Amino acid sequence: FTEEKLGQAEKTELDAHLENLLSKAECTKLWTEKIMKQTEVLLQPNPNARIEEFVYEKLDRKAPSRMNNPELLGQYMIDAGNEFGPGTAYGNALIKCGETQKRIGTADRELIQTSAINFLTPLRNFIEGDYKTIASEQEVRITQSEFDRQAEITRLLLEGISSTHAHHLRCLNDFVEAQMTYYAQCYQYMLDLQKQLGSFPSTFLSNNNQSSSAPVQSFSTPSVLASASASLPSVSNSIVTSGISELKSSSGSRKARVLYDYDAANSSELSLLADEVITVYSIPGMDSDWLMGERGNQKGKVPITYLELLN
Repeated sequence: FTEEKLGQAEKTELDAHLENLLSKAECTKLWTEKIMKQTEVLLQPNPNARIEEFVYEKLDRKAPSRMNNPELLGQYMIDAGNEFGPGTAYGNALIKCGETQKRIGTADRELIQTSAINFLTPLRNFIEGDYKTIASEQEVRITQSEFDRQAEITRLLLEGISSTHAHHLRCLNDFVEAQMTYYAQCYQYMLDLQKQLGSFPSTFLSNNNQSSSAPVQSFSTPSVLASASASLPSVSNSIVTSGISELKSSSGSRKARVLYDYDAANSSELSLLADEVITVYSIPGMDSDWLMGERGNQKGKVPITYLELLN
């Protein structure tokens, strides 16, 4: 082997089939390493955190538990909401957003754990196990008889590359399923949060002194998301908009169904419960985003985005 390396002896030739298997193994190794590294970057974008986890792994110790970015943001929102007051509209919204962010953080943590077990570990086992064995075996060419014996062992290992591909394919399916679960969880969490906070149609973007003519970016919604959101009540259609305009321009009243729960921020507002029916009307000088609401002998301001006018 040394003489071959120094060019003093003719290199022991391998048959074409074995050479082809060696080439396939090398190709599998190179791409497996690239996919592994980029998957690690995807799951943990922070390079310092990746290095820390790598060091702890080599020391055979568990990395210290720490909050991820969504969890940290969620905790800040919850703390701020409690500071501002859970009974205020802004404080209540911050707490709801914070709880959702923390749920997304938990889903993110589950994605990382599942992917590490079902996808990264099998790929790493191939690099550090089977491929190392293949690489060491093909270097042994001390005598012809020894080479023949080792070549047969190497051939058997190399022919297992096809089954390695099949195994990695199953691991890839597990990884995709973990991602699918993660994104489905995140989407559902945001839908729930939207229901809690209310949907703000582009018609009413003039709130907070913003121009109603400001461009609203439109997005192409995938069919699966479109079908899921189709069941949500919409307050931005032309019928509702025209109905509210007519109500504001008249002195009459209308019945309206409440779309979402609403906690009054002060004594001038009326708290609402989803699906209840109240009477609404407009009074001169009232903010464009509000109506007066009545329920029995209770009355107060209510946000129009929480209402669906009834015929």
